[in-house]
Parts: sequence; C-alpha cells; structure tokens
Amino acid sequence: MPLPFLTADRTFEAAAESALPYDDRERWRRPYRPGPWRVGVAALVLLAASFVLFAAVAVALTGSVTSAGAVLGAALVVIAGALRLLRMGVWVSEHGLRQVGFLVTRTVPWARVVSVRTVQRPVRWLGLPRTVQGQALALVRADRPAEETTPLLTTHTLDFLGRPAAFDRAADMVEAWAAECGPGRG
Repeated sequence: MPLPFLTADRTFEAAAESALPYDDRERWRRPYRPGPWRVGVAALVLLAASFVLFAAVAVALTGSVTSAGAVLGAALVVIAGALRLLRMGVWVSEHGLRQVGFLVTRTVPWARVVSVRTVQRPVRWLGLPRTVQGQALALVRADRPAEETTPLLTTHTLDFLGRPAAFDRAADMVEAWAAECGPGRG
C-alpha cells in the first residue's frame, strides 16, 4: 500500500489549488509568531494552573465542595490569564488594525490610520516603567495629533526581546498591510 504523504515523488498540483489559510483577508490575524519569552511565560503560568487544579481535586476529596469550587475558580482565572497573554499583540485584517492588550483591546479602522512607520525612540522594557533605547512601530492616527503616536510593537517586548530580525519582519508585515488597506489605497 503506497503512502503518498510520506514520499517525495508525489505531485503538488492539488495542494496548489486549495485555498491557503491566509487567503481570507477578513479574518483577524497576527502577522508574526508569538515570541519564545511570551510562550515560555504562558507555559509556566499554565504549569502553575495545573498545580492549582490538582489542589482543587485534593480539596474536593478531603474538604468541602465550596472550597474546592473556589480553588477551581482560581485555577480557571489563571488559565484564562495565560490564554490572554498568548493572544496579546497586533492583529490585522481588511477592517483595520487591532492592538490586543492584557485587559484592553483597541481597534482602529484603516480609514483613521495616517501612517505606520518604524522609529528609533525610548521604549518600555517588557512593559515595565524602565525605558531603553530601541525601535517601535508607531501608529499615527487621523483623529489624534501627529506627536501622539501609539507604539504598536517594540523591540523590547516579550515577542521580540533579543530578536531584532523578527521585529523587522513583523514591522514590515504591518506596514505592508497599512500600505495595502489604508485610506485611499487598494
């Protein structure tokens, strides 16, 4: 029995005709992969959640059901926090630009975007108050003054810390989306 998915001599014509997952431009997508620091922190948080879930089972077997429910609720909050941490970042679609934070999500339609450009400026290190010199992908909006630019991505976040080439690729992708979908374009 031949296994064509394991051989190198199969043809790729059928695969070329199928729709690619990034062809649907109306879906929100992150134009870059989450960085290893973000994934590592989320994995550690999920590991802690597994211990809390184990504690919920232990409390349920030895104690009251209400206490076990409270511990289970705490575990679910920790899991939701880890999933939200993985979802954070910049997302794009035909509709606009979406910046997903831990607690707040902001969406800017392309009609309000004047420009998206990479600038050298002091950036916050891992979102903390300490600033370091780095690069930021700045969003200039039509409804705000040009001096008030919002940094979308920086070189010192969990996604791009120690990975300047990944930041450059991500910034180029977001800038390309802005050039293609922005006001008065395509």
